[in-house]
Amino acid sequence: MNDMPEARVSDSASWFLSTARERIAGLLDHGSFMEFLPPTERVQSPHLALFDLPVAFDDGVIVGRGRLAGRDVLIAAQEGQFMGGTFAEVSGAKLLGLIRAARDNDKLPRAILLLLDSGGVRLQEANAGELAVAEVMRAIMEARMAGVAVIALVGGRAGAFGGAGLTAATCSRIAISEQGRTGVSGPEVIETNKGVEEFDSKDKALVWSVTGGRNRRLIGGADAYAEDTVSGFREAASSLIDRAPTFDLATLQAEQQRLSARVERFANCSTAAEMWRVLGITAPQSIRDMNDAAFVKIVADVKEASHDGR
Repeated sequence: MNDMPEARVSDSASWFLSTARERIAGLLDHGSFMEFLPPTERVQSPHLALFDLPVAFDDGVIVGRGRLAGRDVLIAAQEGQFMGGTFAEVSGAKLLGLIRAARDNDKLPRAILLLLDSGGVRLQEANAGELAVAEVMRAIMEARMAGVAVIALVGGRAGAFGGAGLTAATCSRIAISEQGRTGVSGPEVIETNKGVEEFDSKDKALVWSVTGGRNRRLIGGADAYAEDTVSGFREAASSLIDRAPTFDLATLQAEQQRLSARVERFANCSTAAEMWRVLGITAPQSIRDMNDAAFVKIVADVKEASHDGR
């Protein structure tokens, strides 16, 4: 373990531009973070050298515990600037170990914050990465059944795609910023497999309108919208921990009904703007240009009209 002093991070620092360690330092109460398997332990990928690729002494994932507004929490943060924050043998094992520990040890905090910033599975360790994603998803479900709240925070450069997108969907709640993006297949993957006519990954307006945080929040793919600041995500995380639903059959049935209704509601829509119009937003094209405060009010109005508690 490591409890070295943390550098202070400004509340107004951009979550999108910050590193994983900066996000942890800013999110948690100052001086409360204690890292498990820190870089000094040199727990790194044994495979990257075979491809003549650089390694990271934490393999791009930081795990530990700390306090959020006085509440004890476990925390894991992916570093999107190292290999795209990808799931692999070591990084996946660190995530899995943290979640299983929360599941099995009732003396540990009953809340986990997952700071997701990942394009999915590391191609150089594909089999290990795919296995890690499956095991992490199962562990999250089991932890939730044991009463642990698992909160996903999405707002980094890599977004949360592939295995990270699936992982986010298994969490108790999701907070996302405008800059955050989430989905199963990333824009480049869709373009590669279906062609640029299907999805142009260079069309940033298209990418953000489909996978971006504002669309995800409006259509119910995220439970809270955070300003792109450290303080914004701290407020969102704090609010969601106490709103984490129990995980049982009734929860699954309610979620299935919600998703089925969403599919039916948007069945004839081919763009995000069309979905927003269905939600009753009279000027959907204005969504991308409005400030955060105005967008939060739009979300509140939409949720009130639809009676959707998410």
